[in-house]
Amino acid sequence: MPRQGKFKEAVAYLRTSSAANIGADKDSDRRQREAIQGFARRAGIEVVDEFYDPAVSGSDPVESRPGFIAMLKRIEGNGIRTIIVETASRFARDLMVQEVGYAMLTERGIELIAADSPQSFIEDTPTARLIRQVLGAVSEFDKAMTVAKLRGARDRKRKDGATRTRRDGGAKVEGRKNHAELRPQVVAEAKRLRRRRAAVLSPDRDRAISRRLL
Repeated sequence: MPRQGKFKEAVAYLRTSSAANIGADKDSDRRQREAIQGFARRAGIEVVDEFYDPAVSGSDPVESRPGFIAMLKRIEGNGIRTIIVETASRFARDLMVQEVGYAMLTERGIELIAADSPQSFIEDTPTARLIRQVLGAVSEFDKAMTVAKLRGARDRKRKDGATRTRRDGGAKVEGRKNHAELRPQVVAEAKRLRRRRAAVLSPDRDRAISRRLL
């Protein structure tokens, strides 16, 4: 049943695989649009914009599709967090591409709905579960590799003598930057003025001045 009050807002995503199905005399995009709009009316959702990837294969990664990238830019920061497609295969025919794309949207807090089967993207099938587990394992592996590389870089820097104290002029491996690192020119000028002041106030200079006055 339609929801009372302000409708939930969403954007529509359309895709056509073959260039042969594109044109005024073709009905692929029209059929997709009608299915999306029909579902939106029944669900109490207002479709506020539409994005279309013509002649784009369903096995192409979503991040390589111009229409899909434009859609992400459109909804970024405007409060819209729902995308509606005609079917799950319109989003992606390749199951791996579908799961990767769905995971990417989920991480961004974006809901993906297939008009013909609203639950299709959250069904816990054995194949989908396996892919999610593989994606999770790959993500953990990438994270572990990044941590290991950073640790190796720090260890090499320490081995090269970077563990000397700052007083000894050693390079820092980590930690907050000091004034010399943030404002080297200001620090250099302060040191110059300090040397100049020390020269002006030196005892030898004072004695020379005294002799001249006697």
